[in-house]
Amino acid sequence: MLVSAALLFSACGKRRPPLPPLESVPQRTELLSGAQRGNQVILSWPAPRLNAPEGSVQSIRRVDIYRLAERVDDPLPLTEEEFSARATLIGSVPFSQITDASGTVIYVDELALVEPVRLRYSLRYVNAAGQRAPFSNFLIVEPAPTVSRPPVVAGPPEVSQDAVVISWQAPASNIDGSTPPNLLGYNVYRTGRSPGAVAARPLNPEPLTSGTFSDQTFQFGEEYIYVVRAVSLGTGGQPVESLNSNSVTVMPADTFSPTPPPRLTAAATPAPPRVSLFWAANPERDVVGYFIYRSIDETRPREDWTRLNQRPSEKTTYQDEDVRPGTRYFYFVRAVDSAGNLSEPSEVASDQVP
Repeated sequence: MLVSAALLFSACGKRRPPLPPLESVPQRTELLSGAQRGNQVILSWPAPRLNAPEGSVQSIRRVDIYRLAERVDDPLPLTEEEFSARATLIGSVPFSQITDASGTVIYVDELALVEPVRLRYSLRYVNAAGQRAPFSNFLIVEPAPTVSRPPVVAGPPEVSQDAVVISWQAPASNIDGSTPPNLLGYNVYRTGRSPGAVAARPLNPEPLTSGTFSDQTFQFGEEYIYVVRAVSLGTGGQPVESLNSNSVTVMPADTFSPTPPPRLTAAATPAPPRVSLFWAANPERDVVGYFIYRSIDETRPREDWTRLNQRPSEKTTYQDEDVRPGTRYFYFVRAVDSAGNLSEPSEVASDQVP
């Protein structure tokens, strides 16, 4: 009877129109980080995961960024309620900019630095219904007002067989106009193709004290973009970088011939008749092999000597078995690199087949 009554009661109820799906409350992030660079504080955090039910629309519509300016001697502990009551909304990032392929969201807070201050940042996600997630973790920054202006990269980089060399001019002042510049050194950054996508780490392990840097990790045929940042002494003794210098772009082309192969020697044997050649490997990292040339007349122009191998030999030895007893043979070797550049001829070596 209880089951029947329940079914009867259910059947007598009125049908109601289906309710729209509820927007899920956006998630909270605990990974807000950032640092001062020049007169800016660069905030970053991982792009949020999709937190709406499967098959529904992503609930996050924007992220709001808040900032609270405090005296440097104010107490550090602060509740979320106190922060909410005192902080200022300084900007928002729309949903379209928080789900990019990089997986990281960036927000730049540009400052007018006048006196010492402690800045406390936090963010919260907001969905289409206006519901706000809890505040993220607090990021606390004490920006230094006296930070160097960026250096100026002077002209295009110089390209050699082994390095791309970048040069720059020292900044004349700090961002607040004071002199001399607060300067500990420089960091050099390199990226490919897009000037906005600067690498996370500098090429140099420690700040440079000179105005040049030799990049020996490049590859010929690749496009590179370089920027330089000055490094200043910040609040609490921590290093603070300047904004980026002007960027310079280079696509190194390999037009550099290898050096001639060194220490070529020849040794003839009678049975079977042959001449064995030996030489030292070239120091260039892009050398792919060697061509061997022969003549029975040492005075002939080098371009008229016979090349013995059609493809570059990867070895630093060669056995010439197409020889006749009683004849003296002269040889030289040329190195070839991956771009097809040929070295000048090596020194000539010779021997007479017994």
